Amino acid sequence: MAPTAGQLTRKPRIQKDRRPKSRWLGLAPHRKGIVYRIAVTSPRKPNSARRTIAKVRLSYNDKKIFAKIPGMGEHRLQAHSLVFVRGHGPKDTPGVNYHLVRGLCDFVTVEPFGRRNARSKYGLKRPKSS
Repeated sequence: MAPTAGQLTRKPRIQKDRRPKSRWLGLAPHRKGIVYRIAVTSPRKPNSARRTIAKVRLSYNDKKIFAKIPGMGEHRLQAHSLVFVRGHGPKDTPGVNYHLVRGLCDFVTVEPFGRRNARSKYGLKRPKSS
């Protein structure tokens, strides 16, 4: 049953606060962090692969998070590398809620093939047309 006008004036409706998924970024789109461990994990069912992840300590609040290392194959990241972190991790890997941004700080761009699509995610320039 819907509330009456008098009930709503006495106790108005309040909206719930929405918690952001990338909560440790502090309402910023990106943050800098320092890698302190590189690991490999497997996704949950029904997917099967090897997801490379990095444990990152954010510089501004010292929180430790898991971030996905995007791209295929080589990355040349190691402990004490400075990286740029953005929100939204892979859906099939629980606990990994962040992504690293390629092509910034110490995270250099290495792709074993000529990437043409989604270049901005992987920090690649436009290939020279011949």
